[in-house]
Amino acid sequence: MSVGKFMQTTANRDYSKSWQAPGSFPWIAQQPKEPITGRAHSVRENYIRCVKGEQPYWMPAYFYESNTVWPDAMEEHPVPEVDGYDWWGVYWVMVETVGGMITKPGTRAIKDFANWKEEVEWPDLSLVDFEADGKKLQKTMDPDRPHIYECVEGISERLHEMMPFDEYLMTFYEEPELLEEFFQKMADYKIESTSKIFQYYGQVDGVLYHDDWGTERSGFFSNEMFRKQLMPATSRFLKFVKDQGKFIELHSCGRNMQYVPEMIEMGIDMWTPQMRANDADFLYNHYGKQMTFCFGMEIPHDWKEAEIRKAVRDFVDHYGETGRTMLWIMTDMTDPVQDQVARDELYHYSLEYYNKLYHRD
Repeated sequence: MSVGKFMQTTANRDYSKSWQAPGSFPWIAQQPKEPITGRAHSVRENYIRCVKGEQPYWMPAYFYESNTVWPDAMEEHPVPEVDGYDWWGVYWVMVETVGGMITKPGTRAIKDFANWKEEVEWPDLSLVDFEADGKKLQKTMDPDRPHIYECVEGISERLHEMMPFDEYLMTFYEEPELLEEFFQKMADYKIESTSKIFQYYGQVDGVLYHDDWGTERSGFFSNEMFRKQLMPATSRFLKFVKDQGKFIELHSCGRNMQYVPEMIEMGIDMWTPQMRANDADFLYNHYGKQMTFCFGMEIPHDWKEAEIRKAVRDFVDHYGETGRTMLWIMTDMTDPVQDQVARDELYHYSLEYYNKLYHRD
């Protein structure tokens, strides 16, 4: 059997070795975390209780209190994450000013969407050594934290990475039946690849599903179009995840508040909204009992300890009552002391807060 052009490197890669570029986000996500000690209950149990709305013991510090399962063996981006092709034949470039990658403008993996069935080279997962990669990553994971699979490049995102964005949007109007077939085929791929993660990467508690659905002004689609075109395939993939007993977090940039009813209907447990594009108070007040939100809080580099602790307490008082909020502490990465102060205050203050709220001794 011939190996496709963009699968050749994947098929011959030794996944028992580490492949990510030092300092890249996948590399950071793969680094071992120091165990969290001195907590009243399991960090993993508490995180899951918050995600599912089951009366957590304290408000989790997002990212710090979880492990990220970022497989080298899923080459949705170039591996290592530097300028190059992924296994779909899409060329990516690093944008240093934002610390992330974008598809190179003008890149095409699909020349004519009417012919996508002939043009798209689907990854052959039978060529990938998931077992070796899974054994390698499990050695870095803290067993007391939840393990969350970073499922990047969602069903919709993957298509507009293969063709110019304006043409992607026009397919919703010009080729709705072909588009539905493509999304369902992509859902098949997501189910197959995610099942490999569940099989070979040990304790996986949840999936962080990436699919950007909007600009900072509004969503890309009307709710009617979202439900008709994108929701069926997305729902089928997410149902597979839920059927395996996993929780679902959503990473979806843009002003996507309009889709929260659909998120809830699809079984998404938690969304991390882009703070500058969405109204955190609106989300919390209207949907805070139906799903969990992770809200970010930026801490200026010149804040003193007392200011940090007060801001954290105010956050808990404002967003804590539903038991379905996490705090993403955003500090100057060159000053780890700020992180430590914020996490310390978050744990101790929210522990006391929830003990009172839930009448615990």
